[in-house]
Amino acid sequence: MALPLGMKRARLRWLTRQAASTALSCRVGLALILAVVLNAHFPLVRVFRTAIFLPVVTTAAIVGVVMRYVLDPTRGPLNIVLLNSHILSQPLNFLGNAGFALYSAVGIWVWKWLGITLIYWLAALQTIPPDLYEAAELDGASAWDRFRAITLPLLTPFTIIITLITVIEATNVFDLLLTLTGGGPFYATEVIDIFVYRQAFTSNMPRLGYSSAAAIFFGLSFILFAGLQLILLRKVRKRRHDA
Repeated sequence: MALPLGMKRARLRWLTRQAASTALSCRVGLALILAVVLNAHFPLVRVFRTAIFLPVVTTAAIVGVVMRYVLDPTRGPLNIVLLNSHILSQPLNFLGNAGFALYSAVGIWVWKWLGITLIYWLAALQTIPPDLYEAAELDGASAWDRFRAITLPLLTPFTIIITLITVIEATNVFDLLLTLTGGGPFYATEVIDIFVYRQAFTSNMPRLGYSSAAAIFFGLSFILFAGLQLILLRKVRKRRHDA
């Protein structure tokens, strides 16, 4: 089923924004929460850090192939567990349903790359002097008050950098999506990487010029976005220096 070109462009822009924004918020936010928890010293903390980072070193294409089996509606382990636990009454097609496919792919992508963002946040947390937390604790500040008044303000410059890195990485999903869904079903996961690939290599009439233009435009838009982020970072640093 082929979509009209205008509808395909609109859907492509929406899917790319939807995937990038969902993946960005989940990955950055969840990694920050885990970093705050794992920054404390408790038994097996190194084991938890290693377990979260382990998917990062796994090839994305292999992750896509394995997850296709895990999420398979007929013999996938996830559906079997959900059915045996009576959470579901019938199998759920995570990758074959247009309403679930994009969010399933985003969830897998977040799980795979969560560890690298966790490392960024852990490194940022090491720059905060422990004396600030000790003084706040002596003043009777709760854990939430210390996080809100000390951690978040001091992490602002790192937040901009980590967000920028994550946004750029959120568009680099070609290998994962190609092996996971191939852009389907019904173009539900066809972000711009898959779109350029299809137009250039798998279309009945390859459109190399059109796909090249789309790729260049997409690259330039992210260069502009990176420039805006750097300008914002300089303003934040200048404000902190003046203060």
